[in-house]
Amino acid sequence: MKLSKMSKDELELYSFTDLAAMILKEEKKSLSTPDIFKKICQLLGMSDEEYASKIGDFYTTLTTDKTFILLDDATWDLRDRHSVKVNLEDDTDDEEDLTETEEELDDELDDMAPEDLHDMDDDSELDDPDLDAVDDVDDDDLTIIGEDELD
Repeated sequence: MKLSKMSKDELELYSFTDLAAMILKEEKKSLSTPDIFKKICQLLGMSDEEYASKIGDFYTTLTTDKTFILLDDATWDLRDRHSVKVNLEDDTDDEEDLTETEEELDDELDDMAPEDLHDMDDDSELDDPDLDAVDDVDDDDLTIIGEDELD
């Protein structure tokens, strides 16, 4: 049944999103948020003040309802009229861009770190005297001991 043929009492039984879906089905084209809500307000006999006070909530409802999809031209349509294209091709340009981004982030983090942390290795500890002594040992001074000599 067409919306225009329904009584106001019948229309009031539907939510705004239900009415929006019915309008989009009847129109058979996508519509902007104000256009959809104006049609709803006309059907329900709502005033301009009610339109102005409720259009924000209506927009929020459209964005959270999975029935609708916002198109590139800022109009709404029913999601089931549109297919989703998934590109599974491996694009090496994206990987290069990601690597560049990681390097840029590393540089930014280096700039944000305190000066005394810039020269540290990832494996080193801060101000541990026992580790400083180990760092001073030369590899030539080390002797290899067999298992039988450990007892």
